[in-house]
Amino acid sequence: MCGITAYYGDRETCEILLDSMKRLEYRGYDSAGIAVLSKPKISVRKDTGKLDEIEGKLNHGNSKSRAGIGHTRWATHGNVSEKNAHPHTSCDGRFALVHNGIIENWEKLKEGLGEHEFQSETDSEVAAHYIEERAKNKGTEKAIRDFMREAAGSYAIALLDSEEDRLFAVKSGSPMAIGMGEKEIFLASDVYAFSPYTDKVTFMKDGEYAVVEDCDIVVKNTRGEEVGKRVETIRWEQDDSGKGAFDHYMQKEITEIPRSLEKLQNSLETDQRDTLRRFTEKLKDCGKVIFTAAGTSYHASLLGVYFLQKAGVEAQALIASEFENYERVDENTLLVPISQSGETKDVLEAMDYSKQEGAEIASITNVPHSTVERKSDLNLRIRAGQEVCVAATKTFTNQLYVLMKLAESINGTKVENSLMEKIKEAIERNEGQIKKLAEEMKDEKDVYIIGKGETYPVAREIALKLKEISYIHAEGMMGGELKHGTLALVEDGTPVISLIPGKGSDIISNVKEAESRGAKIIEVSPDYGDFYVPENSNGDFAFFSSVLGFLLTYWTARKKGLPVDKPRNLAKSVTVQ
Repeated sequence: MCGITAYYGDRETCEILLDSMKRLEYRGYDSAGIAVLSKPKISVRKDTGKLDEIEGKLNHGNSKSRAGIGHTRWATHGNVSEKNAHPHTSCDGRFALVHNGIIENWEKLKEGLGEHEFQSETDSEVAAHYIEERAKNKGTEKAIRDFMREAAGSYAIALLDSEEDRLFAVKSGSPMAIGMGEKEIFLASDVYAFSPYTDKVTFMKDGEYAVVEDCDIVVKNTRGEEVGKRVETIRWEQDDSGKGAFDHYMQKEITEIPRSLEKLQNSLETDQRDTLRRFTEKLKDCGKVIFTAAGTSYHASLLGVYFLQKAGVEAQALIASEFENYERVDENTLLVPISQSGETKDVLEAMDYSKQEGAEIASITNVPHSTVERKSDLNLRIRAGQEVCVAATKTFTNQLYVLMKLAESINGTKVENSLMEKIKEAIERNEGQIKKLAEEMKDEKDVYIIGKGETYPVAREIALKLKEISYIHAEGMMGGELKHGTLALVEDGTPVISLIPGKGSDIISNVKEAESRGAKIIEVSPDYGDFYVPENSNGDFAFFSSVLGFLLTYWTARKKGLPVDKPRNLAKSVTVQ
């Protein structure tokens, strides 16, 4: 779940690396570091903290180096400390590397080494000493090939060799993209990292390593044989990645939801029109539809099941980390992975398992040319652009829109053209009331959100946001399940947020049950409560209630003085198990 980047070329190396690391910081932000090739040695600077806090400490200034590597960390092995931050170096100072993934047999590899002085508690440092020891007699490339044969787990590694004046990349399981500019090479965990600098991209496959020397790159397999790579020209949809007039990225990204949906709508009617049609045909023709996802994307997939069931297509959703334990697939199955990053490890493993069993894969992703997209038979992009805040907001609503359009294509219903304007109006008209409620909510320890049908997944999504951004224990559940245990936790004043699409909703009886036990009822409805909710049909209420939940989460976290965009212990892209 870390972000790695590397550069070889004539520009100011540290400036390139820092800019790329900022684009990768969603993958981890507890520490960061940079190493540059300054013959006859490698210069390393690293520290704990977020990039905007430690950027000055990492910058080597006008280093005159042609090569460097950078890393943003989300701790897995070893606590958050300067010694555990990347890059890690060999004892002799010849090598420095950055690593994303987990080397599962690191202890065994370490035991097989001679005398080395380890500086950290990480699995990653073992790789630096392993290559150091093997390279003395075999050279760096053979040392890398030995490592690839012996190492278990997932890893993407960028390695500097000061003696040979070369940069290397190694891949197995974790993503590694290569960008090619005019007499310069970029390496990174995803294409967003170097998107301002080049549109020429290729992607490494598992079991490959790359050698960069004099701005030329060669990709090889574990036998040392050169591998031909297809270079793609990427069409970028660049958004302003700064906060602008907003105090936080989350606030900006919630406000961008209507415009983001408009971009997606235009795409589905133009360049993705044929893909939407083919996706629809696959949904109608397969024997079984299974969504798989994690976190926010899983909640979107639950709504996908709801929409498809209403359209007459049998579907189910399963959390990716438990896929093989609870599901069986065959050649009649259509697997629909949903992933913002397209790099979620559990989702990729569910895909690999399903492909082995003969299933077709039609995915829904946001990051272009991600691993999920490239492994799929068919892919729809939600076109939400880069989302900086860890909490997914506009990506969630864009996922919902794609799923509604698929259901519409099957049953002939129509997504309202006025949806985007209604969402914008809901944001503008409710923010004042949301701020007042957030002031009351900021000291709460427990919150319950109840929904039914289309609002059950939204209840779970709002609860997730309250946990990850506002640090409040929250549960989202079906209203009918409230009395099966959870009602025992409701006391005088316990907040219960109820999502009520209209006057005839079955959930009203569940609201009364909570109210009679002393709960403080907060109603989100076009007919009840203090919020303005537009009239809705065909699933529109899921958008309105989601946006209001996002706003409540944002303002509650803000009033508590919390780090809204980068909550503790979390990263946006979960690339390890």
